[in-house]
Amino acid sequence: MSTFDVLRQYGTAALLRFAGAVVLFLVLHLVRIPLVLAARVLEVAMRRLDGFATRQASTPPRKPVNDFFAGSASTREGARVYA
Repeated sequence: MSTFDVLRQYGTAALLRFAGAVVLFLVLHLVRIPLVLAARVLEVAMRRLDGFATRQASTPPRKPVNDFFAGSASTREGARVYA
């Protein structure tokens, strides 16, 4: 069925509605492309951040976390006693 057949059988309004629907479909897909790209960039950034946080949380600390309770026979402990 050609465009002229549709125009003759259904009228100008039906043809314009169809053309408008096609244009709206194309516009919505063109608007969607930047949103999909932004979602992909956000996904990659969150994945890298999650990996970094997991590595930081899973490695043991290199030095004592709290120097005040580091060891009972420490020489630095005596320097902290102010009594």
